Order: sequence, then structure tokens, then C-alpha cells
Amino acid sequence: MTLERLVLWRHGETEYNVAGRIQGHLDSELTPTGHAQAKRAAPVIAEFQPEVALSSDLRRASMTAAAFTEISGQVVRPDKRLRETHLGEWQGLSGAEVEHGWPGAMGSWRVKPNWAPPGGESRVEVAERAFEVVRELDHGHGGTALLCAHGGLITSLTARLLEWPIELWPGLGGVGNCHWVVLTRRGRDTGHWRLMTYNGGVPE
Repeated sequence: MTLERLVLWRHGETEYNVAGRIQGHLDSELTPTGHAQAKRAAPVIAEFQPEVALSSDLRRASMTAAAFTEISGQVVRPDKRLRETHLGEWQGLSGAEVEHGWPGAMGSWRVKPNWAPPGGESRVEVAERAFEVVRELDHGHGGTALLCAHGGLITSLTARLLEWPIELWPGLGGVGNCHWVVLTRRGRDTGHWRLMTYNGGVPE
């Protein structure tokens, strides 16, 4: 039994998103707008009828996933491997503060998936830990799986699942708050994924 479809759902707007600060593993809260985004998106996410649902254990993801549970009644299991990229010494800082302390480093991080901030992890490392989750689900579930997670993890995992060369990963744009990515298997070839929706969302 293998998965046929993956839905990767980003959390709603957070206090750090509004302030323009880097979150990483910091456990910031959803704003009222973020809660409203989750409530609007949850019925659409529920229409995918996932057989299994997992979420990052960080509150911004788990609270977003709770809106899905409220609609569907389905339990969402936490998994810390779905956390956002650990950004080390940059966590809690603004982009301007990072540029001041590490001139040019933000640019390197954006275009080099193997590059990690000081004390943090690279996009490739994030993709691999998230890929482990998908691989485990593949051995016990068919149909659709829902992963409620974070923007950086979702873009990295998407590139990993599509088997893109690492140098092409930066070509994927960001995923908006409470937007989602959908991947499906390529027909009978269950070893490969096809991108069906990227940055899908509910109009506000």
C-alpha cells in the first residue's frame, strides 16, 4: 500500500509574520487573521478526505490543524519532524538585523539549499527529515495524507519529492499563509510524484 496523494498545508498568519521576524523553531501564535484563515481553508482541506493527517508540533501549525479537526472530526497527529527550518542564531531577528550581523548571508541562504545559517540547518536537511515522514506513511497508508506544516519545509519537501536537482530548488516560490500544495502519484508509477497544485488557497 502506498500513498496516492499528499496535501501540504501551511499554517495561518502569525505574530512573527506580521512583524517580519524569522520564526524557525520559535513557537509563535496565530493572529486573529491567522485563525480566520484556518477556518476559511479547513472546509476545502477536508474535501481532500485524507486517510491520515499529521501536523508540526509547533502551535502555529497545530492550531491551524485544529480548524481541520473541527470540520472533519479527524484526529491530527503531531510530528516534530514537520517543524520549520531551524534557523539558529537568526531566529527572532528581522531580515534587516540578519543583514546587519551577517552581511550577504541571507542571499546565500536563499539560493543555496545546502547552506545553513549559523547554528541552524539547511533546506536539504529539512527536506530529508520531512521525507522520512512521507516514507513512513507510504508503508502503512493508501489514499491521501495531509501534512500541516510550514512554508520553508513545504517548499523544500516539494522539491525533494519531485526529485529536482538541488540547484533548481530556489526556483520554487513561497507558499502563502494557509495555502497548500497537492502532489499525486504518476499513474501506475508509484515511485514518483506529480505536482498538481502549488500555493492553492481560498480567496479572502
